[in-house]
Amino acid sequence: MRRLRRSVADLNERGAKIVISQHPRRAKPIPLDVEMYKWRHLIENFFCKLKEFKRIAMRACKTDQSFEAMIYLAAAVINSQ
Repeated sequence: MRRLRRSVADLNERGAKIVISQHPRRAKPIPLDVEMYKWRHLIENFFCKLKEFKRIAMRACKTDQSFEAMIYLAAAVINSQ
């Protein structure tokens, strides 16, 4: 437990913000940046949708350039839905 407290103190010193929601019955709730949480959630959902494309999830492309092209293609398909 002390290691966790040291880690939290270190993150606070660095200016890190909490962007993951907490358990609703937490004894001492830590303030949460709601706007940042919304953006984090949006990006996390986008990555989940990207992983639905098998070639991206398995990294089947042989070069970085073709992998990047597959990500752009998948993003275009996701955006058009």
